[in-house]
Amino acid sequence: MALMEVKVPDIGDFEAVEVIEVLVKPGDAIKAEQSLVTVESDKASMEIPSSHAGVVKELKVKLGDKVSEGTVVLVIEAADAAASTPAPAPAPAVASVPPAAPMAASVAAGPVEVVVPDIGDFDAVEVIELLVKPGDAVKAEQSLITVESDKASMEIPSSHAGTVERLLVKLGDKVSKGTPVVVLQGAGGAPAAAKAADVAPAAAAAPASPLASQPVERTAPTAALPAHEPTAPQGHLPHASPSVRRFARELGVPLAEVRGSGLKGRITLEDVQGFVKGVMSGETRTAQAAKAPAAGGGAGLDLLPWPKVDFAKFGAVERKDLSRIKKISGANLHRNWVVIPHVTNHDDADITELEAFRVQLNKENEKSGVKVTMLAFLIKACVAALKKFPEFNASLDGEQIVLKQYFHIGFAADTPNGLVVPVIKDADKKGVLQISQEMSELAKKARDGKLGPADMNGGCFSISSLGGIGGRYFTPIINAPEVSILGVCKSSTEPRWDGKAFQPRLILPLSLSWDHRVIDGAAAARFNAYLGQILADFRRVLL
Repeated sequence: MALMEVKVPDIGDFEAVEVIEVLVKPGDAIKAEQSLVTVESDKASMEIPSSHAGVVKELKVKLGDKVSEGTVVLVIEAADAAASTPAPAPAPAVASVPPAAPMAASVAAGPVEVVVPDIGDFDAVEVIELLVKPGDAVKAEQSLITVESDKASMEIPSSHAGTVERLLVKLGDKVSKGTPVVVLQGAGGAPAAAKAADVAPAAAAAPASPLASQPVERTAPTAALPAHEPTAPQGHLPHASPSVRRFARELGVPLAEVRGSGLKGRITLEDVQGFVKGVMSGETRTAQAAKAPAAGGGAGLDLLPWPKVDFAKFGAVERKDLSRIKKISGANLHRNWVVIPHVTNHDDADITELEAFRVQLNKENEKSGVKVTMLAFLIKACVAALKKFPEFNASLDGEQIVLKQYFHIGFAADTPNGLVVPVIKDADKKGVLQISQEMSELAKKARDGKLGPADMNGGCFSISSLGGIGGRYFTPIINAPEVSILGVCKSSTEPRWDGKAFQPRLILPLSLSWDHRVIDGAAAARFNAYLGQILADFRRVLL
């Protein structure tokens, strides 16, 4: 196998265009004609293909570099012995953009059929966006549709000014030079010389039109096709390369809702994949999903409209956007509160001995750096209670209850941007020290904004602790699709009668919210009582 350089082929009139996307990395096996980098001028974006198959050994360009015809893109170990004398790679088919010819101001008496002009090497390219609709007033050279090949995208301009009477193409249609695009009424025509020279060939090349029975003036555009301008689109095309848009279409991803992380806000393949993961995990909702009625009977509440108030007329105000976390959690909490019939049981647990044991444990493990919190003991205690009352470790799926044989416990973590709920997986198989360490690591990731979907998925039961803040009791909202959640507040020393005298005891307030469709009040009372017994004498977790 021989090492060879892959260079930028002939790319027409483009000179010193910027590399905005690198699509391969060293070690990648590539095929002939596979795209290597995406480049962009002020008028078009295109992907540079490989002239040979092989394995990438070294990249010669990086993001932001300027390249022209002959620039070395990368070095590959070619898959064939003839690689030392490669044939030049075919250039990406991109129409050059000469200056537009001036448009005349004459007005046609009848309708004008605007056709696809000369678009270079493109043939049977797909319509991916309609930029106008019937009734729209358009100007000469205004973009009408966007078309895309496997290497580039561009917008088709209008040859005349006028009002759109009818669209002759739809999304997904294939068009070529001479294909009718729209019919304009009251259109300003092209120069007479251009008409005389161009009408006959264009009419001969165009397919039969539904207007064939009418006296329609068919005029070819007087200027070559201006390619799609990614940095300032005239329509609504997202800022992404053709291959990324094609990938998004295959997955049904609305690119307009994807936030681009690439250069100039360009949407990358990883952005699309991240959007899909967010939707699948419930972190992200598409605009279409947000409009859909909530499952489980949460729609059709026929509520009064939300009051609209000009707060500024009463005094000074400041407006701030909700954080991303609050936007996501707010929608989920609203759904959960409306759909789930919540009931909350309040109780107290005596944790006097358990707190003394916790303090002793932290002294013994002071050098290890692991600090045990009461929440770690609560997680182990809840696992024991879930095993005894399995309907609390369940989810409602239609008319069936899903009883889970695993114990993944979520805990609410406070962050500068709002509450998130990381999940301790397989808490039944871990000791208090290991749970404490994992909680510390997950809480740090939460504060740093680095929690991933895997860190928050799969929970069976959640605990919301306000112990470090204060309060007595509250009503925590169930984290669907779970059916219960435990809220705990700050413990306090209270006098308790032991049969002979009042003794000072450390009391922890408990608030258990549960889904009345799955759980009844007697079971909830027993769950709280059993949980209190375990916290009062932690040896019971061994039973």
